[in-house]
Amino acid sequence: MVSSSTSTALAAANAQAARNLATNSIGQTGKGVASTGSAVSTKQETMIPLSAVAHFTRGATPLAVNHQGLLVATTISFNLPPNVSLSTAIATIDATMNKLGVPATIRGSYQGTAKVFQDSLANQPYLILAALITIYIVLGVLYESYIHPLTILSTLPSAGVGALLALMAFKTEFSIMALIGVILLIGIVKKNAIMMIDFALEAERKRGLSSLEAIREACLLRFRPIMMTTMAAMLGALPLALGMGDGGELRQPLGISIVGGLILSQALTLYSTPVIYLYLDRFRLWSQRFRGDSAPHTPGPSLQPGE
Repeated sequence: MVSSSTSTALAAANAQAARNLATNSIGQTGKGVASTGSAVSTKQETMIPLSAVAHFTRGATPLAVNHQGLLVATTISFNLPPNVSLSTAIATIDATMNKLGVPATIRGSYQGTAKVFQDSLANQPYLILAALITIYIVLGVLYESYIHPLTILSTLPSAGVGALLALMAFKTEFSIMALIGVILLIGIVKKNAIMMIDFALEAERKRGLSSLEAIREACLLRFRPIMMTTMAAMLGALPLALGMGDGGELRQPLGISIVGGLILSQALTLYSTPVIYLYLDRFRLWSQRFRGDSAPHTPGPSLQPGE
């Protein structure tokens, strides 16, 4: 039989021979050889116990850890109580977070419907401004004027105020659908001024009427088509405002904003548009005289107080 000391000596000799073979191979070829499976070291080493760097306990842990970007995230959901808008809920949550004094290492953000609502609020002013600039450019090219597009755009504030008042009266939040209603109002309401301004400019340029005579005749002749188109649009939006059918509550803000904007704008623009037209036309004539422009134009009669 082979003694244990002899076996140990043989194993050490085999390991040393394997190391020598590997060293020679690397020196000659620059590449290593496959491992022989022998231990690198046969002497006793000091081992570090696993308990020095880790420990284990029994407990409940989540099956998955959610991340948002590179950070660990936890979702907290909430529902809206009756007659409370999403904007009010967001403002209440923000105020509560400020009261709690949440550490700077904890950050909160909205997801889902609340995030879409915040994004829509952030983009709404730019969307409306882009629509107004586009309308001004198109009308300026159409009428070959820098002034009279402002007369047409002057009808829009009353429509926006009417839409907001109607939404407040019915306790409806200004949602995405309400914003779409305001955008639609821009196209519906400005046609009232377009019908009057187009007729007045045509009368001034082709028949030589003064601005006062032209806008007065335009108001008389265009009153019926203006009322017909406004009533058609208003009656068409009533089913949306009443919320009939499946999903009617989603379309209600759209109908309410259209109906409210049309009512107020129709009541105001029939009186304000002719006045704004006359004053802006006077400004145009004054600017022409200031620049020394000798373009022929028939000035209208001056308005006396009370006319």
